[in-house]
Amino acid sequence: MKKSNEQSLGQVIEELLVAYKLKSKLNEFRLIDSWEKIMGSAIAKRTEELYIQKKVLYIRLNSAVLREELFSARDKIMHMLNEEAGNQVIEEIFFK
Repeated sequence: MKKSNEQSLGQVIEELLVAYKLKSKLNEFRLIDSWEKIMGSAIAKRTEELYIQKKVLYIRLNSAVLREELFSARDKIMHMLNEEAGNQVIEEIFFK
């Protein structure tokens, strides 16, 4: 009897992401993509730049008051974003 080599498309894609070391980049993209959903449209509108480099999320805001408020809540924000991404994507948040 022949052994079946069938896998679901999701399993194959997951294996390819791991094999080509793209899983972390995909998680970073998902995290950035979920910024407005998690933080709300008011904060998203004041966000000028958002990127991840070496597990650090860099956020540029156009409001100094909002920057101070988010700075004081950065641990909570980091937890919410990592939870949304499904694993530890960022370890620190830096506000500009």
